[in-house]
Amino acid sequence: MPKVTIGDQTIDVAHGARLVNVIEDAAVHIGHRCGGKSRCTTCRVTFSAGEPDTMTTAEHAKLKEREMLGQYRLACQIQVTHDMSVTAHVTLESMPDWTDTGPRCADEVEPDAVFVAKSSL
Repeated sequence: MPKVTIGDQTIDVAHGARLVNVIEDAAVHIGHRCGGKSRCTTCRVTFSAGEPDTMTTAEHAKLKEREMLGQYRLACQIQVTHDMSVTAHVTLESMPDWTDTGPRCADEVEPDAVFVAKSSL
């Protein structure tokens, strides 16, 4: 079972779990305003360890469009397959005009969950 560290807590996670839901289930109110469809970038995270070496084509396109490629990753587009340590950058607490973080994301990565080696993008 992979372990995910978020802030000062480390939790065991089912292999293949969607990172955005793992973070939310750990009581970190991460943004996911588009419902996990790689459209809004509110689920952006950084890794201090264990960044995946693959990326969905949807994540690559959105981060490139927003000029965030190489700075952030989108938690909605990441499956937990190994140990990782992450920081969520947009939370309910950091957005005073929000009343919620967005609709719960599906368990499976969407849309077009085509994972490609980052080095080939």
